[in-house]
Amino acid sequence: MNAIYSLLQEETHPDFEAVLEDLAQLSTELKRLGHQVARLEAEREDLEALTQIGHLINSSLQLDDVLRIVMDTIVRLTGAERGFLMLRDKQGELSIRIARNWEQETLHASESAISRTVVNQVIAIGQPVLTTNAQQDPRFGTQDSVIAHSLRSILCVPLSIRERVIGVIYADNRFRSGLFTETERNLLAAFANQASVAIENAQLFESVRRTLAEVSELKNLMDDVLTSIASGVITLDQDGRITLCNQAAQYILGKARVDLVGKRLQDLDLLKSTNLSAYLDRVRRTNQQIVGVEYNLEHPDQGALVLSFNFSSLKNTDQTIQGVAIVVEDLTEKKRLESRQRLLSRMVSPAVVEQLDPDELQLGGKRMLITTLFADLRGFTSFSEQRDPEELVSILNRYLGAAAESVLAEGGTLDKFIGDAVMAFFNAPIPQADHALRAVYAALRMRQMTIAIQEALTPEFHLSFGTGIHTGEAILGLVGTHQRMDYTAIGDSVNIAKRLQQNAGVGQIMISQEVYEQIADQVITEPVSPIQAKGKKKPLQVYEVTRLKGELPARLI
Repeated sequence: MNAIYSLLQEETHPDFEAVLEDLAQLSTELKRLGHQVARLEAEREDLEALTQIGHLINSSLQLDDVLRIVMDTIVRLTGAERGFLMLRDKQGELSIRIARNWEQETLHASESAISRTVVNQVIAIGQPVLTTNAQQDPRFGTQDSVIAHSLRSILCVPLSIRERVIGVIYADNRFRSGLFTETERNLLAAFANQASVAIENAQLFESVRRTLAEVSELKNLMDDVLTSIASGVITLDQDGRITLCNQAAQYILGKARVDLVGKRLQDLDLLKSTNLSAYLDRVRRTNQQIVGVEYNLEHPDQGALVLSFNFSSLKNTDQTIQGVAIVVEDLTEKKRLESRQRLLSRMVSPAVVEQLDPDELQLGGKRMLITTLFADLRGFTSFSEQRDPEELVSILNRYLGAAAESVLAEGGTLDKFIGDAVMAFFNAPIPQADHALRAVYAALRMRQMTIAIQEALTPEFHLSFGTGIHTGEAILGLVGTHQRMDYTAIGDSVNIAKRLQQNAGVGQIMISQEVYEQIADQVITEPVSPIQAKGKKKPLQVYEVTRLKGELPARLI
């Protein structure tokens, strides 16, 4: 170097020293520019990394993926040993959501000791905190966590959204001091802003996903409910077009869903003869429910149908009317059963029908004590020979109707009609403590009603019953097959009641000794000669009931 300097001196330029000075200044400037270029290059790299990170963290809406990307990027950019991301939970408490090291590994809980003092300060002031050596920093050097875990370089920045701190990003190094500078702090703060938005988006996405899952679950539940409902459910929009119908509605209307949705209900062939439009208009106009609208319809495949419609307004959560909701029920089978019950009620007292348990009705019978009543129209055979069938049936039905009504009025069971006769019994299938008295009441009531009928007819149509009543054991039960059953009484006591009736004169009520013993203090009787009944060795002691000792009571049912 000295040789070069000597050579230069030999060929020295008058301004040689000035040139050297310029070169020295140029070298200094070049070094400064080099540092500046390096700094700018580092900033460019940081900005480029920040841009890439922005794209990266916004490329996923899965919160766990976002948090992992955030922490791995922080550790790489800052050169930190560890990185933690903490978020507020539902109770507002901070909890570690993810912890990563420089090898992009998830930290175990035992390695997650941090300075809570630093974290709490960031949360309190909402500003970043940087310490190059926490052991010597007067703000934190005396804190137990800093001392116990040998914490040195710490950088912590808030995660904020609209001035609300939702968590923090915490990075540290337990072995190196002075690792973080203002550059890392500013970079991490800028990154935290992007991370906050990404985290919020991920949380919103997760919330929306849960909401959609709940809505989907609710929809599936509603579909299951609608499918399970036996009644048809139909909704109409404001134009009266079908928007929804469950399987029951499709079955009742005999149409598939594709053939119903979008159609007007009243335009369906099955319902064209109805005035549903009037009810729909009334519901829309008055906002009031209409229930129990029934129609007897004829379905081309199912035959006669009885459908019942209930109408109500279809509203949204704001109580704005969106259309009409309809519940339709197929009452065909119910009406058929009701018709059969009405028929049964003409044979058995309605009170008895209500107490019968169909599940307990089985073929076979059991021995029971009953009071049997037989009543027969006297002179009907000769009467019938002089009448045409239509007139004969009309007169017969009036008298038999009076007999049936009298029996049912006292809670009796009509067993059968035998030509111009009627058979009934009491104390079955429902026990009646006063069954014998009820039978006598029925006979007296029958006689009263017969007199009333005669007063409304000309003498040529006057007929009267002869009645026999006996109390005794009989076999009561269902006789026949599972397809056709008769509830009847069989036994000797029934035959005795029949023999008494055969010996009764016009308007007479003949009772046996067994009946008399139960009601003697309540009726007035006249002596009657014993009857030699067919199949009996001894004559039967018989009494004729003339009247009650008091008034005939109201119905006893």
